[in-house]
Amino acid sequence: MRIALILEYDGSQYCGWQSQLAACAVQDSLEVALSDIACEKIRVVTAGRTDANVHALYQVVHFDTSATRPITAWVRGVNALLPKDIAVIWASEVSDKFHARFSAIERHYRYLLSDHPVRPGIHNRKIGWYHGELNLESMQHAADLLVGEHDFSAFRASECQAKSPIRTITRLAICRHGSLIVFDIRANAFLQHMVRNIVGCLVYVGKGKHTPEWIQLLLESRNRALAAPTFSADGLYLSHVQYDAKWEFPTFSPNPIIDCLSSR
Repeated sequence: MRIALILEYDGSQYCGWQSQLAACAVQDSLEVALSDIACEKIRVVTAGRTDANVHALYQVVHFDTSATRPITAWVRGVNALLPKDIAVIWASEVSDKFHARFSAIERHYRYLLSDHPVRPGIHNRKIGWYHGELNLESMQHAADLLVGEHDFSAFRASECQAKSPIRTITRLAICRHGSLIVFDIRANAFLQHMVRNIVGCLVYVGKGKHTPEWIQLLLESRNRALAAPTFSADGLYLSHVQYDAKWEFPTFSPNPIIDCLSSR
């Protein structure tokens, strides 16, 4: 049978999602716990790989197993074996036609950024930081230029292995909670470091280093060397993975600290 899970995790202590020889990845911890519950080796397929120090509020995986277990075993049972910073929040048996990656329609990320003169303490590794106040109007103007289907070569990591740099951004909205800025970006798929590179470029616009129109020049150049440095992973969250309604995945309310985007 095929089982789908929704996970949330704090990525601060992990080398990313994808399994590593050093067993330092979120996938490594999850597969150990699942294998223990199933009494057989379990390998999972994910909706999208997250980088080191990136968090998830709604990561989706599926796996196949011959083990028959109540659904509670795949939630509470697995959680009892997982590190405290990883949790299964939903599980369901699904059709073998469902695929966590290929059935996904859209991925949503949110980036939390403090533009306060003093670096964060209690929220260290949970939010990004820039030491000066940023102009949200200019940043949103620049962000609007990225919406749609584009060649995002200027916003991909040099080691990115995607066959095509063409992606479609359906939403890129920015709002503020005091000194906390929230970026909401949604696309059919993302290139490696694409969100962090976009945030870095928008910060350049927000601090006045470039005008919003600079973003259009970057798109047209397709040259990563002309763009801003990759921004910190600390404030990046995989916030949702969208599927066709036929798969009956639940929709969770956004965390109160990042829900100012709901009205845009």
